Amino acid sequence: MKFFDIDERISQAAEKAEELCRDKLREIDEIQEYNQIKMIKAFQNAGVRESYFAASTGYGYDDYGRDALDRVYAFAFDAEDALVRHSFVSGTHALTVALFGVLRPGDIMLSVTGIPYDTIRSAIGIEGSYPGSLKDFGIGFEATGLLPDGTLDYEQIEADIRAKQPKMVYIQRSRGYSLRPSLTWREIKKLCDISRSASPRSIVMLDNCYGEFVEKVEPLTLGVDLMAGSLIKNPGGGIAPTGGYIAGKRELVEMCAYRLTTPGTGKEIGATLGVNRELFMGAYHAPHVTGEALKTAVFASALFELLGFETFPRYNESRGDIIQLIKLGTPELLERFCCGVQSGSAVDSFVQPVPSDMPGYESKVIMAAGAFTLGSSIELSADAPLREPYAVWMQGGLNYHGGKLGVMLAATKVLQG
Repeated sequence: MKFFDIDERISQAAEKAEELCRDKLREIDEIQEYNQIKMIKAFQNAGVRESYFAASTGYGYDDYGRDALDRVYAFAFDAEDALVRHSFVSGTHALTVALFGVLRPGDIMLSVTGIPYDTIRSAIGIEGSYPGSLKDFGIGFEATGLLPDGTLDYEQIEADIRAKQPKMVYIQRSRGYSLRPSLTWREIKKLCDISRSASPRSIVMLDNCYGEFVEKVEPLTLGVDLMAGSLIKNPGGGIAPTGGYIAGKRELVEMCAYRLTTPGTGKEIGATLGVNRELFMGAYHAPHVTGEALKTAVFASALFELLGFETFPRYNESRGDIIQLIKLGTPELLERFCCGVQSGSAVDSFVQPVPSDMPGYESKVIMAAGAFTLGSSIELSADAPLREPYAVWMQGGLNYHGGKLGVMLAATKVLQG
């Protein structure tokens, strides 16, 4: 490949990989087109106009752009209402606001997809001893374990929901740092149906991080009541500089807004400080960019499978998020892979990723991310905890061609040492 030193064996394998995943790439094209057209309709229905990009200050009363952005996301996600704010500092923050918004002392939160992702555990109170967690406020947490193969134990899930009658049934769509499959709309629907049958009053909440615009079907049409995510993942389109969203039933979103600001003011306040234009542009580009990230993941799966590594999911399997897991087997190969991804970045390509301690994680973590937005995982990035089974979690790619280059450079590093 011109301009970059790609091992010839990798170049040949890459041609075979693209041939293997041709049908899957075509399927992603169809999803991109559907969601992009839907997003344009969302903008039109919300009456988006150039004046909505102006900044507001102070309390942010009557910020019409902020309110229109909420309507855009509500339509795109098939929600009754949405709360989209640059003041959400991460997806974990948006999830935490949602949890504290609807749960009360004495309530039970039941996770039916096992123990949640590392960074939310301290907010729940199941890891660390931080003041202000759900546990601190007398909110109970329980989890239904996964089957030995990492799939959902539907029989036990139904039994637990029926027995505990939890205030919240909590679903994590993405795999997190685990080997379990991410959830497609089919698994999400089955969980919602089980919850509705076993405990009709339970709130079904979804951690939707990494799953937005991956499929044509939105979780809120399947029975999910409330969901949240980050704007520096899929829904920000690689343009939003920060932020997050909460979407779902109107009364639940309102409760979350009261938690984010104050009871009584809720969504009515919050200055946008000039970020509206970037948030609108990010939303507009999100369906296409998410598709490019999906194509990058599918290509990576096919290439590394040809090279003899286990990949999850495989290139031809259904996907519920943009994450590609590759089991590399040793810490050394993890570091080589991440160095290869970094070397293909447009930003900070000269940086050498090294394992280090990270807030919210119990193991050392290595991360590769030459990104225009710090920590943006819709841009090509890879990260891995330094623990068994020494697998790397790769995600993102603003465009397929750049993503493909990063994957091929990572493969070259792994192959050559």
